[in-house]
Amino acid sequence: MGPPCKRPESVLVVVYTLAGEVLLLRRRQPADFWQSVTGSLEWEETDPLQAAYRELREETGLGVGLQVVDCGIVNRFPILPPWQPRYGEARENTEYVFRAALPTRLPVRLNPEEHDHYLWLLREEAAAKVTSYTNRDAILRWVPPGGPG
Repeated sequence: MGPPCKRPESVLVVVYTLAGEVLLLRRRQPADFWQSVTGSLEWEETDPLQAAYRELREETGLGVGLQVVDCGIVNRFPILPPWQPRYGEARENTEYVFRAALPTRLPVRLNPEEHDHYLWLLREEAAAKVTSYTNRDAILRWVPPGGPG
């Protein structure tokens, strides 16, 4: 018997600075897939906020002293073919959207099993670079415009 299927519920955590810089992570697979912090809820987790803090720690090393805010947005979308085998019979994922504002950039410690690079990009650049439309929409909705000035 193979590993248990992943739960078709996930969190999206948009991490950004007050200057409007967004933290993006590049997945190891598929190639050139950029995203904010994301991850599935564990089967025993009852609170998406708990999962958001866990994923933030696991994927970036951040979380201590940060306030993760529930954006009150829940997205539902089809599970894409490359990920379908991980989810068994489930065909749709439910995604809870969160955000975490930092006063300034903080050092990031990637989980090398999941991501191989990270960038801090201004809001518009980040929105254009992410692969997921729900990620793009969250960046444009919640991250303040930044840049010089």
